[in-house]
Amino acid sequence: MYGRKGYQLLKDFASGEKGQLKPFNSKLFDETIEECDQNHHLLQSLIRKMQQEDLDVPNNRNADHYGALIHHLSLMRNKRCLMAYVCNCRYNRAEIVRDLAWRVGLELLDLPSEIQEKLTSLEKEYFKNHSVALKSYMGKVGIELNVDMVPPKDPYIKVRILDDIDEGIVLSDKTTNFARHSMHFLKRTDAEPYIARGQMEELTD
Repeated sequence: MYGRKGYQLLKDFASGEKGQLKPFNSKLFDETIEECDQNHHLLQSLIRKMQQEDLDVPNNRNADHYGALIHHLSLMRNKRCLMAYVCNCRYNRAEIVRDLAWRVGLELLDLPSEIQEKLTSLEKEYFKNHSVALKSYMGKVGIELNVDMVPPKDPYIKVRILDDIDEGIVLSDKTTNFARHSMHFLKRTDAEPYIARGQMEELTD
């Protein structure tokens, strides 16, 4: 059925959870473009056929006219779906990429591997440029804006180690070895990057 690829493309976008990063569906995107090309060629073929038969193309109402109309409407529908997918998908993904820099860390390697795999090369470059801009601004004002997104009640928190972390981590006030399942009392600013990456969890009473 003509126009189905565009519908499937938007359905794929709508199926994602808000704030979650899904891979850009290049396969379905390309298939929708291919269907647009097919509609265009068939539309042009029918128009040429009516012209060769000396028919009044705008006012003709035979089977070829309605066939051309179907291909035209399908082509326009798919084009609108493609534009909606690009605009909404790109905007939402850019917003998520910016949010990752604030919540997880300003280095691309700070991001979990499963997130890095979902980023395109352009999105990785966008993340790097956004991080550079943040670092530059924070350096000028002398404040780390990407920590303590919620004002803390206490500068120190109790955490449990959930995943293996390299030995000999140097924190702001001490050097610590983090064994899995061990518990520590750390500065919130030191712990937050590890909590964001899922390597620690904050323990609350």
